[in-house]
Amino acid sequence: MNAARPLTLALSKGRIFEETLPLLAAAGIEVTENPEKSRKLIIPTSDAGLRLIIVRASDVPTYVQYGAADLGIAGRDVLIEHQATHPGGLYQPIDLNIARCRLCVAVRAGFDYEGAVYQGARLRVATKYVQAAREHFAAKGMYVDLIKLYGSMELAPLVGLADAIVDLVSTGGTLRANDLVAVEDIMPISSRLIVNQASLKTRRHALQPLLDAFERAAAAGA
Repeated sequence: MNAARPLTLALSKGRIFEETLPLLAAAGIEVTENPEKSRKLIIPTSDAGLRLIIVRASDVPTYVQYGAADLGIAGRDVLIEHQATHPGGLYQPIDLNIARCRLCVAVRAGFDYEGAVYQGARLRVATKYVQAAREHFAAKGMYVDLIKLYGSMELAPLVGLADAIVDLVSTGGTLRANDLVAVEDIMPISSRLIVNQASLKTRRHALQPLLDAFERAAAAGA
């Protein structure tokens, strides 16, 4: 890639960043600094035509949609919430099959969730993923009161704030440690490559080799 202005890839720290590194390596691109150890928010790569910006996971779609980044990598969960308030503007060409987990309903151990659903009880549900939760319970014909939280979701049923939570589950260890159990899977979650639509039109020549490399790497790891 030899564009006059480098392409910008938006990433979040943590699991997505770590699992993106092999995909970039497969494209012959090495990241020159570790964002966990560096305070820099703009990180160069071994390819002068690509730089990374490090942002919060929930902000990745916003940076891409408004053109501050040409492309980014975000979880399906984040994209569902973003598109509820910012429809359109993002192209999602590739499911990268990284950072896989599932979005679940969980309750305190011993809580009769199935009985409550059968009886038509109106449950209070705490979640960061309001749109996904709303769609799930609406499809089941359930009336719920959604309480938006930004963290420590597992605490809500333990202190009586909510009857249930909707949250991401990977190994289930955090649920078990807090005496919670997953009672319903909502959807599988993985991270996807997203592209700014204007960049796709105006910088297609620079973007296409990277898109092709990501697609090959994702297919190889599927």
